[in-house]
Amino acid sequence: MSDTRVFSFDPKAALIAYHAAIQAQDFAAIAAMFHADIAYESPGVGTVTGRDAVIDSFRAYFTEYPDQQAVDDKVERVAPLAAHADWRLTATKRSTGERIARAGEEAVFFDEDGLIVRVIVADR
Repeated sequence: MSDTRVFSFDPKAALIAYHAAIQAQDFAAIAAMFHADIAYESPGVGTVTGRDAVIDSFRAYFTEYPDQQAVDDKVERVAPLAAHADWRLTATKRSTGERIARAGEEAVFFDEDGLIVRVIVADR
């Protein structure tokens, strides 16, 4: 018997929702979007694996940069279960008062349940 379900997941919309949760520093919402075995790759933290470890990294980052403001310049669906974003951000480092500005890109991969399984961040 064939599976005739229509898969209507929108990775672009899911990535936009993920970034909104990050912007709001809503760690419960972010965690709910992650697969338990997520792999998060970033120049700042290297590769972090596992939902709890990634959320701990996010908490540490936002403790140091509590006023981060990020903007997506472009978000696009690149595959049925993947999306890509070009972004830029500004933030102030709490411990030094140093103001930073960064720009980069992010590839986000989802599983069939719409959970994020891998994030790859690159600075530009």
